Formats: sequence, C-alpha cells, structure tokens
Amino acid sequence: MKEKVNEIKRQFDKDVLGVTDAKTLNDIRVKYLGKQGMVTELSKMMKEVSSAQKKEFGMLVNEVRCHVTNALEEKKEALEKEALDKELASEKIDITLPATKIPQGSANILERMIEEIEQVCMSMGYDVVDGPEIEEDHYNFELLNIPKNHPARDAQDTFYVEGDRLLLRSQTSPVQARVMLANKGEKPIRMICPGKTYRRDDDDATHSHQFMQIEGLLVDKDISLSDLKGTFDVIAKKLFGDDIKTRFRPSYYPFTEPSVETDISCFNCHGKGCNICKNTGWITVSGAGMVNPKVLEDCGYDPKVWSGFAFGFGAERLAMLKYGINDIRTFYNTDLRELKNFDRKEGE
Repeated sequence: MKEKVNEIKRQFDKDVLGVTDAKTLNDIRVKYLGKQGMVTELSKMMKEVSSAQKKEFGMLVNEVRCHVTNALEEKKEALEKEALDKELASEKIDITLPATKIPQGSANILERMIEEIEQVCMSMGYDVVDGPEIEEDHYNFELLNIPKNHPARDAQDTFYVEGDRLLLRSQTSPVQARVMLANKGEKPIRMICPGKTYRRDDDDATHSHQFMQIEGLLVDKDISLSDLKGTFDVIAKKLFGDDIKTRFRPSYYPFTEPSVETDISCFNCHGKGCNICKNTGWITVSGAGMVNPKVLEDCGYDPKVWSGFAFGFGAERLAMLKYGINDIRTFYNTDLRELKNFDRKEGE
C-alpha cells in the first residue's frame, strides 16, 4: 500500500510539471481528486486495510492528498501570474496622448457681478443684508415716501399677492427701511442689499419681469453729496477700470432729495462716442441721492441730526455693459456655451 501511494505521488509530480494552461491543470485535478480520481480511490481502499495498518495508511493518504492540493494551488497561482504578466506586457498606454477634456460649469454671471460689488463695498465697511422677497406695501412704498395714489407707483407696476397689502417687492429698498427701523435711529448704517426684485414688465432684450438689484445705504452724521460721489467713484473704477470718470445729473426719486443719475465715461470709446454710449461719451449706470428727510424721520432717524445717501444698481445692466451682452435673457439661459463667452471675456 505504501508503495502504491508513493507511486501515485511520483506520477502526479510528473504530470503537473509540464502543465502550461488552466484547462490541463483542471484535467489533472479531476484525475487525482475527482470522484473517480486516483487519490479518492486510495481513500476507498481503507476498508481493505487491516485494523493495525489503518492509521498508517490513513496518514499516507492524507499526506498525498495535501501534497496534490497544495501543488495544484501553487501551479494555478503561477499560471495566473504568468498570464497577467503577458497581458501587462502586451498592453501599452501612450501617456503622450491629450487627456479627455471634461466640460465644467461656471458661476452665474449675475452672481459673479454681485459678488464683485459686495467685495468693493465690504472693503469700505458696508454690511451685506438680505430681506424678504414677499413684502408689505408699508415697507416697499409708504416708508419710502411713496404713499397710496402717488404717481411714482405707476412706474413700478407691481405684483400684488394679497389684496393691496402684500406684494413681490419691486425694489430692495424696503430692506433699508427695515434696518433703519431696527436701529431705532440710534446708530450709523452702512449696508448694501442685493437681491431679486419683481415688476410687471414685458420680457424682451432689455426688460424682464424679474431682475437683480443692488442697493446701498449710508446713514451717519454730516454726510453730504460729495461722500456719495466719492463712493460712486470707487465702485465705478473697481468695476470698469481706473481711467473711468464719473458725473452726476439732476433727477427725481421720492426716496432721495436731491436725487441724481450717475454716469460713467464710456469704457469702450473713452468719451469719443460709439454705439454703446449712443455717441454721448457717457453711460448711465444707476440712480442715487441724499436720503429724503421724511424717509429718515418715518424710519426713526432725526433728520436734524442724521443724514445719508442711497444708491441702486441693476446687476443685469452692469453685466451687460461689462461683458458686451445685448440681450438680458442671456442671463437666464441654460446653455453652458454662454458661460464660455463670459469666461473668455473676463480673462482677456
């Protein structure tokens, strides 16, 4: 019996030595460890062995079974490693090829414009304040010196959502009124309030029923129109370049007195006249003025002690001027190709 076990072991070693593929290796596995395999047959011979030899014979059978199993596993690992090495050697990666370009999104141009103005104003000590978009008529109009039946309401055709009391704000100025009331006329204010505003208007290349407004307010003691001019100069130069000139023209707003239109020299023709400035050399970018004493009083500030100025920009108008956009609907377009135009012009 011992000789027979050794003979099977020698034959297995000879068979497995020349194996070069997985199929042949599996055939050998079946030959020795299958149901009719040679090692399996040895186990079946246990009943023919005398009781005195069973222990020794069982140890021999287990030894050859372990030898065959381990040898088969080692051979399998060697074949797999050899196959992997051949595959890796045959597969080459040309690292000189250009990488696949994955298109990426970009910040909305209006958000970028607002953040730019916020950075400028914060550098001058202004706070950025937010407020409700669904507003009360009291804050949106009456506290801003626009009582019921005032003709200025006609220029702001408003979306009312509950009778004549609640509305979608037509300007961000009510945020300023709320801040003044909250301060109870006791401390200075330096703030801007960017956000969405709503008016009944036709949607075309230059108008939209919803647009972004950026309004600023400064209230302190001994504030004059020259302080407003200086502030406007800083903002204009930061947005359009150090060579930009600014000017004020008389205007009228119920919220301010005196009121002004704020112009910048045309950044395209530098005052010579072109299609952007309509051959005037100047571009109007905002409205502004000194806060009306009645507004100060209605919002809790003594106009004999306090004074201030207010200004307001349309984010879309500033972006259209800066980036040469001629259609306001471009800002609400979902076409990512538009963003490439913004990125290109900003990097020039």
